[in-house]
Amino acid sequence: MENTTLRSRFQWLPELQTSLVYRDISLKEIINDGLQPARLFEVAHQHWGADLAHEVKQMNFRFVALWVEDGEDSFTLTACLEKQADYILLRCFVPGEIAEAPSFTPYFPAADRMERHATDLFGIRFPDHPDPRRWTRHQAWSERQFPLRKNFPVSGTPLPLTPPDHNYPFIGAQGNGVYEIPVGPVHAGTIEPGHFRFLAVGETVLNLEEHLGYVHKGIEKIAEGRDPQGLARLAGRVSGDATVAHAWAACMAMENAAGITVPARAVFLRAIFAERERIANHLGDIGGICNDVGFAFANYQFSRLREIWQRDNYAWFGHRFLMDAVVPGGVAKNIDEKIVDAMRSALLRLRGELDELRPILENNGSLQDRLVTAGYLSQELAQAFACVGYMARASGVDYDVRRDAPYPPYDAFPTKAVCSADGDVAARLHVRYEDIYAALDLLERLLASLPRQREILAAWHVPPAGAEGIGILESWRGELLCHVRFGENNRIARYYPRDPSVLNWPSLEKLIHNNIVPDFPLCNKSVNASYSGQDL
Repeated sequence: MENTTLRSRFQWLPELQTSLVYRDISLKEIINDGLQPARLFEVAHQHWGADLAHEVKQMNFRFVALWVEDGEDSFTLTACLEKQADYILLRCFVPGEIAEAPSFTPYFPAADRMERHATDLFGIRFPDHPDPRRWTRHQAWSERQFPLRKNFPVSGTPLPLTPPDHNYPFIGAQGNGVYEIPVGPVHAGTIEPGHFRFLAVGETVLNLEEHLGYVHKGIEKIAEGRDPQGLARLAGRVSGDATVAHAWAACMAMENAAGITVPARAVFLRAIFAERERIANHLGDIGGICNDVGFAFANYQFSRLREIWQRDNYAWFGHRFLMDAVVPGGVAKNIDEKIVDAMRSALLRLRGELDELRPILENNGSLQDRLVTAGYLSQELAQAFACVGYMARASGVDYDVRRDAPYPPYDAFPTKAVCSADGDVAARLHVRYEDIYAALDLLERLLASLPRQREILAAWHVPPAGAEGIGILESWRGELLCHVRFGENNRIARYYPRDPSVLNWPSLEKLIHNNIVPDFPLCNKSVNASYSGQDL
């Protein structure tokens, strides 16, 4: 499903500026090469939210991310939005004595949790936010402590014993036969902790509410003061199953800020790592979806294929998940012709096995009965909640950063973005299956075009204090954004990663409506949002 409506290159900008003039809002563009491909605009903080958000909503922008920086006497709020594959950064400065701004959430539901995160960790208030409940804040911090402010110590001021978080005000309901089912935060199996509160009648789900944050690691705080190599290692641990993508995004942001050009061979190797990460995760999740409906044979087969794939990673690159393979200025691992030949043979073997397994999945009536129509997410809801990656594409939202806002080396390789309009678990499995084939094609083309130059690491240039950069790429889960600002002496002053899961988690609360409770594991696995990636 080729999308030919994008690639506007900011042709809509005059229309936006004209519409803002009628509201007496002026955008001041700040030229900053480190933030490319986005363009940066400053706006007065009193116009943040209602006025500004209303206009960009009217022009069908997609909300991408929001983050805060703590200055000496003010806070900097930056929102990233996308339209027709063009990214803009809207920025305002909130005086410290005020510490509040109008909310984007009434216009962009996707801003909800990011603004609540800013409230919990920076103390920024959004008076017109429709949901004033805390989100990231648990009981380890008092109401007057804001862990991401500069004056908050890295080690915090922990109590001898953190009180239990038992009073979160979940949405309730009353009526004949309505009851609550609390699930988690500790689950059976190996998944990470997260609490899910169901309201149900019989087996039918009326409402689901998530409460996350149990694996909060202080990533944003402990990034401060690191050098570029240290930040890349930290970024690779934001979410272990997306270690390549997060490390690449962080390096991309730092390299943009420092004005560093990565050697061509290293860029190709980064894409090879990223596509291998994509395939490994899709193999595991397809097996997991089959496991959740009792189709053990398929689970064994896809788990076996994933294991073989990751053993090859270890043999060729020294790590099953490719952790620390991407470093500032390039990559840590090179490959020789022997590995190239071995990888090509492995691609052929995997393609052959997938060809054999596909009809077994497609012709299994019991499996299809459980997957088709389960966990349906409409295109309208996917767009309203700004879903990304296979979640969005399985609901007919045709967007892929590799194709629509391409970055090297994808700008030289037309990339197939697999879509489906069906929106159910079966569609998400189909998109992932076809994603593997598309990634195999890409790997073959990347190997065939791998630059011969052996250089894989550019010399690092220390950026000036205040330099900032942005990285936007397509991880295996979808669009991933990272913002980095440098301080003095090559040290990180602010690191903000926005995992695709932050945008995809809320859709799980929507697609589970009117499904039966026993299908929740199946629906959850088909989404497979990262707990760690959202619990920074």
